[in-house]
Amino acid sequence: MRPANMITAVADILAGMSIVHFVFDTNYFHVQSVLYLSISTLGLYGGGVVFNDVFDAELDAIERPERAIPSKKVTLTEASILGSILLLIGVISAYLQSPLSAIFAIITAIAALVYDKWGKHHSFLGPINMGLCRGFNLLLGMSVMPEQWQDFQYLAIIPVIYIAAITMVSRGEVHGGSKNILYFAALLYLLVSSAQLYVSFTRGTLWLTAILVASHLYLIGKPLFKAIQHPIGPNIGKAVKAGVLSLIIMDAAWVSLSGNIVQTLIVVLLLPLSMRLAKMFAVT
Repeated sequence: MRPANMITAVADILAGMSIVHFVFDTNYFHVQSVLYLSISTLGLYGGGVVFNDVFDAELDAIERPERAIPSKKVTLTEASILGSILLLIGVISAYLQSPLSAIFAIITAIAALVYDKWGKHHSFLGPINMGLCRGFNLLLGMSVMPEQWQDFQYLAIIPVIYIAAITMVSRGEVHGGSKNILYFAALLYLLVSSAQLYVSFTRGTLWLTAILVASHLYLIGKPLFKAIQHPIGPNIGKAVKAGVLSLIIMDAAWVSLSGNIVQTLIVVLLLPLSMRLAKMFAVT
């Protein structure tokens, strides 16, 4: 289920809610909304990566025999049942929030399954497909305000670009990668950061967002440039891991658009939790 990655999915939800000016307080209905959408994204992400391993079982038996299915710790049937239950939980929890949320949850689940089965095998459409999963996850967070999400829906393109970049990098995780691909990913990272800085400038929160954007670039840049210098599998794996986990800082930058330092710090504090889980469970 990639528990460390699932924390980043929750950060996406909090980012989406912040973008549409959702108020985080102790109001029962506000807390309920956070819980419903957080549980939804945990189910969707968990189910998506479980089915990733289901569809990759034969390949993993050769390239990654230590994984749960090829190592016989979990049967293919058990994994399929788990993935189905998780996706169902994701959709039901979203529906408890609103029909709009349920629509985005269903689209996210479909996008994840399409990627797991077919998308990952396409060099161009695969990264975009994976990015769409995160983009719709951000929209799932925005759906907490049905009357406002359309005003900010264009921002969902940012995680699409970012995740597409990570996915391109990850192609070389096993056998090594291309420097040109890594350079292009670095360019996409800079594009994403520039977009966040621009939006923060228009909202008057540039100073706070700039701190987070700089932190994010450092976290992803250091392992990426090491991979560029020596594009071998282990280095690329570290670059991918950094890109995934630092999604939390990217999401914190979105939360900072509200100007609320406390909310921003709460999201930032998800990073140590995710990093702790990353030491116990696989990330890539």
